[in-house]
Amino acid sequence: MLNTKNGKPNRPLNPTELMKSVFGDRARTNLLKKYEQKAITWLVQRIPPAVTSNAMTGIGFFGSIIVAASFILAAFVSKYYLLLAIPGFMISWFGDSLDGRLAYYRNKPRKRYGFALDITIDWISIILIGFGYIIYAEGTWELLGYGFVVMYGWEMIIALMRYKITEKYSIDSGIFGPTEVRIIIAAIMAAEVFLPGSLQFSAGVVVVVLFFVNIGDTRNLLKVADENDKKEIRDNS
Repeated sequence: MLNTKNGKPNRPLNPTELMKSVFGDRARTNLLKKYEQKAITWLVQRIPPAVTSNAMTGIGFFGSIIVAASFILAAFVSKYYLLLAIPGFMISWFGDSLDGRLAYYRNKPRKRYGFALDITIDWISIILIGFGYIIYAEGTWELLGYGFVVMYGWEMIIALMRYKITEKYSIDSGIFGPTEVRIIIAAIMAAEVFLPGSLQFSAGVVVVVLFFVNIGDTRNLLKVADENDKKEIRDNS
């Protein structure tokens, strides 16, 4: 049991109890799950009590602003500013990954409020990053920024529908989750500094991959929804 006054356990939790207290509300399937959860579990124990979950959300959002700014600075000043995306995504991961986990560790989860705030901030962050790319890109390549926003937004809608239909909230699509997406985009932006023009090609690949992933996730979700409806009809007949 956690002390809700100072955010620390009344007694030391064993590793199993600690993992359950931090991640018990959701199942993860992403490729880096094992390492990510270990890192988050280590970090939540060291966040000062004065730092709230809302503050962590703000930190994550600030990281997204840095990523968007890196595109804008690269467009008007130097391509080397694209490298700012690396610390930007690290800050984004830090805040976004720890806000809800910190609340659960401190036994202060605000499921509905936190859920609504998280989705809202994630959506605004994607819009900002897409807007930054549009400013950086030239000509018709700008459409890829719009396509990325649409595809990521579609994935967010799928996650919300999955939660409604299955009562299980998942932020992953198979082995890919937000962390993997951050790493891939950061790597693509860094590559653009040394291989100018590679960003547009890579962005096109990402948009196409997200499209087919979303198609697959949507089909699977519709299948589950159909099976649930049929089961409900049989139970009521």
